[in-house]
Amino acid sequence: MEHLRIPGPTPCPNEILQAMTKQMINHRGPEFGQIVNGVTARLKQLFQTKNDVFLLTGSGTGGLEAAIVNTLSPGDKALSISIGVFGERFATIAEQFGAEVIPLKFEWGKAADIDSIRRALETEPEIRAVLVTHNETSTGVTNDLARVSATVKEFDKLLLVDAISSLGSINLPVDDWHCDVVVTGSQKGWMVPPGLAMVSVSEAAWQAHAVAKMPRFYWDFTKAKSYLEKGQTPWTPAMSTVFALSASLEIMLEEGLANVIARHAQVAKAARDSVKSLGLPLFADECYASNTVTAIAASNRLDVKKMLKILREEHQIVLGGGQQRLDGKIFRIGHMGWVTEDDIEVVISALKVVLPQAGFRS
Repeated sequence: MEHLRIPGPTPCPNEILQAMTKQMINHRGPEFGQIVNGVTARLKQLFQTKNDVFLLTGSGTGGLEAAIVNTLSPGDKALSISIGVFGERFATIAEQFGAEVIPLKFEWGKAADIDSIRRALETEPEIRAVLVTHNETSTGVTNDLARVSATVKEFDKLLLVDAISSLGSINLPVDDWHCDVVVTGSQKGWMVPPGLAMVSVSEAAWQAHAVAKMPRFYWDFTKAKSYLEKGQTPWTPAMSTVFALSASLEIMLEEGLANVIARHAQVAKAARDSVKSLGLPLFADECYASNTVTAIAASNRLDVKKMLKILREEHQIVLGGGQQRLDGKIFRIGHMGWVTEDDIEVVISALKVVLPQAGFRS
């Protein structure tokens, strides 16, 4: 069986896959109502929020679009904090819908600098919202969201958070950190196939929603809220993925959120320590290294693409390559969701064999 170690989609436990084999039911009926209400309640526990939480059928990117169009109007100024590919994608979505995006870009591999965020907010008092990626899988960096939020809230701005690859794996207390819209995706730490975005919406976000003028239909939070009150979703949901999510949430709550977070931290440390023991340098600033994906810089004549090919074809191990300008310059080991230190050991054992075959000289 293929050993999938990319930053999503992630492997799914058999009991979650089995949940997807359940026969279809009426998505306007009472049985689905019980399921969606139960899923929503459990998600609130894992989001650590009392805010509204909605299931949206779509990818995480759809959730990011929903965050934008439900809170902003064309011409609104939005500060985009970007440390990689997905931070830039969030900004692009806002631009496509007519927001005036003020880019605040940081060196890839580094976290966002808090003083720079403060200066940007002081310079542009008309900024309405701040867009930030909590965990940037393209570079293996986790922003200090608690400090980002504290700074943003000094200026009373909306905070829209891409937590697609962090929530459910890395601590993110939505209410304590005053996050207004937080987006995650089923195919990451939730151990579920792709198909669902899950979002939380604060009271401040609802106030922004009431005056927001960007076009919205499929992603409209008002529709999501009114249908959830009836135990439904506005549109036909990804039914099998909802069944899977229901099963995964039970597994996660049985383990306990604190234990899930600690396990990810432990596995990530094992990955980083093992990689360094092979003589490979981490790409990310280790002070902000992600607990869901480790990014490794190519060095010592390592041919990353050749290495990934040998791992895939001869060892059935699939790792992530670099994206955009990092293509061929880094590779990434995903470790979120259904993962243990044993999974990392499998990867490291194979790397010991494959690295010299791909030109690496320690």
